[in-house]
Amino acid sequence: MGQKTHPIGFRLGINKSWQSSWFAKKDYASLLHEDLGIRRYIKKELYHAGISKIDIERASKRIKINIFAARPGIIIGKRGFEVDKLKESLQKKLPDKQIFLNIKEVSRPEADAQLLAENIALQLERRVSYRRAMKKAVATALKFGAKGVKIACSGRLAGNEIARREWYREGRVPFHTIRADIDYGFAEAQTTYGVIGVKAWIFNGEIMTEKNSKKQKDTQPVEGGAVV
Repeated sequence: MGQKTHPIGFRLGINKSWQSSWFAKKDYASLLHEDLGIRRYIKKELYHAGISKIDIERASKRIKINIFAARPGIIIGKRGFEVDKLKESLQKKLPDKQIFLNIKEVSRPEADAQLLAENIALQLERRVSYRRAMKKAVATALKFGAKGVKIACSGRLAGNEIARREWYREGRVPFHTIRADIDYGFAEAQTTYGVIGVKAWIFNGEIMTEKNSKKQKDTQPVEGGAVV
């Protein structure tokens, strides 16, 4: 059996950061569930805006919510009307907190793992062939600058009685290299046959620290082909 680990959790503190930035002692559990509730609510209300991730920062009673979206104009609305409406609804849910919203645009939505997984899930719900959807997504991500893509679908694919897992990979996706910048996304397709899980991994190259780059430089071959 292969030992699986979350690609983002595996790299936390190295080249990935936490999506919730705050510190708590006694009320940790309540704040954690509050964060989950905020994310669930925003994702449900603004699913059509293509939300990649939601970062939450806390300082005392202040909550700063950074929403990364493919279509930020939908969230902001005309003259900021929609974003004000969202802020008001969140403020009603958390009356004792001061909420700040920050909407950021995802520069390459075609090469974003979460949006890619959601796009495939949407196509599966519309009864598009899972093979076609996966192959097209892989090709699109590579076209927009990804160095490697892997997509996996699990469940009753094409309505088969026995659930199975199918995957496609193009390029290089090094799961065990900690310095590798791997973007990960997961989505679920609610089909008539049942739930189909979609996972996407996108490799965007390696993030080299000064220490690593120096080490690599020191091991470069010199004149005569010797390695020092």
